[in-house]
Amino acid sequence: MALRSKRSQAPKPIFRSKAAAADYSDVYCERCGSGESPGELLLCDKCDKGFHLFCLRPILVAVPKGSWFCPSCSKQKKPNSFPLVQTKIIDFFRIQRSTESIQKPSQDIQKKRKRSSSLVVSKKRRKLLPFSPSEDPERRLEQMRSLATALTASGTEFSNELTYRPGMAPRSVNHSALEKGGMQVLSKEDTETLNLCKRMMNRGEWPPLMVVFDPKEGFTVEADRFIKDLTIITEYVGDVDYLKNRENDDGDSMMTLLHADNPSQSLVICPDMRGNIARFINGINNHTQEGRKKQNLKCVRYDVDGECRVLLIANRDISKGERLYYDYNGYEHEYPTEHFV
Repeated sequence: MALRSKRSQAPKPIFRSKAAAADYSDVYCERCGSGESPGELLLCDKCDKGFHLFCLRPILVAVPKGSWFCPSCSKQKKPNSFPLVQTKIIDFFRIQRSTESIQKPSQDIQKKRKRSSSLVVSKKRRKLLPFSPSEDPERRLEQMRSLATALTASGTEFSNELTYRPGMAPRSVNHSALEKGGMQVLSKEDTETLNLCKRMMNRGEWPPLMVVFDPKEGFTVEADRFIKDLTIITEYVGDVDYLKNRENDDGDSMMTLLHADNPSQSLVICPDMRGNIARFINGINNHTQEGRKKQNLKCVRYDVDGECRVLLIANRDISKGERLYYDYNGYEHEYPTEHFV
């Protein structure tokens, strides 16, 4: 399956200073000591010290709207952990089944695998696999808590579906037939696998993923057990809006949903208000060979029953403890990844 998605059309950084725009010859970055790349120098609104967007940790890809304070002035701290309380976690993620779903994994995934294993697969299209939840219920609670911590710290409400809000793009305009050049159709069997993953999560059977906080990368995601090649990791979800409404948005997590021939019909996913674990999976530095070697996921836009959907899928076997990365740009190169760690 070809990688067919870019993460966003990122806005270009704009120099912001309390001094006159032309008078910044004496401004330099506190981290690297250089005054080069003035268009990517950001001044703290408290101490007036300068920092390159790409020298900050975590990196900023665009100048934030409103006031901005440097790490010293903002007194950055490690985010507070979400309470490890089963009832609170179930309420946070709106688990639809009794707490038995946390204690006992579903048999659906085993039945699915038994059916698949009996088929001859030589020289046939490789099928997507459902994720395999951790067997230890306490570990699954830890995984869910890690995501709840990240979502709470970023002010994001949990959602595992595309959301259509008043004043944004309605669901009726999400037509995969409008995709420029056409869109890959998700097969019936793979659609069933995707739906199985959704049902498992609704019951509290979570993917084996842990969200961790890294001082250099911010929130990032690790595999908490071995994950097979072609496993569905997650769907990229959030509020759906027209790209034309978001061209000057400073969000760094927008994802292309529909790239239409008519630009006014193009759609993006915006996970800043509502989203899931996908928004915390980091991108590779696709300007270096070492960065490209980190990639273990692919981002694919699919036609699913006539609508556009975006899936993150393992593109090789992933070891326990390995961090998850994909290419934010794919075939296009609009997202500034050259300074990614």
